[in-house]
Amino acid sequence: MKFSTIKFELNGKPVEIEVPPAMRLLDILRETFKLTGTKEGCGIGECGACTVLLNGQAVASCLLLAGQLEGTKITTIEGLVHDERMNLLQRNFLECGAVQCGFCTPGMLLSAYALLQKDARPTTDDIKNAIAGNLCRCTGYKQIIQAIQKSTESLSDPDQ
Repeated sequence: MKFSTIKFELNGKPVEIEVPPAMRLLDILRETFKLTGTKEGCGIGECGACTVLLNGQAVASCLLLAGQLEGTKITTIEGLVHDERMNLLQRNFLECGAVQCGFCTPGMLLSAYALLQKDARPTTDDIKNAIAGNLCRCTGYKQIIQAIQKSTESLSDPDQ
């Protein structure tokens, strides 16, 4: 099996790995880096459980191959925590009851985070569009949308 050396940034830190170029980012995160917040749901890019940020854009890590990662910036759910504390968006998910079983939560948070990085005051339709690729079987989305809206009301910096 052929291996390639790939360099990219993971959660703000430069990394270098040797993996098969066809290895999925999802597997690299979970197996190589032991970052298990990124979940596998469907494996075909439909459910959003494996969502990460690639250069600030929400993407399905089950569809990205190692060979596509060279020079990119990847942020996982673990990368949203700063100084061992949750950011405002994460706290609002808890306060609004937007976390039930938790399986979809990392993907929802990263999709919302990407939106708020681009638009600090999105409309409800903007929020719905941003999380449209993330499936939740527990909350019915109402609490998730409320948590994102609450984050927009508090400030314009979702990192806080």
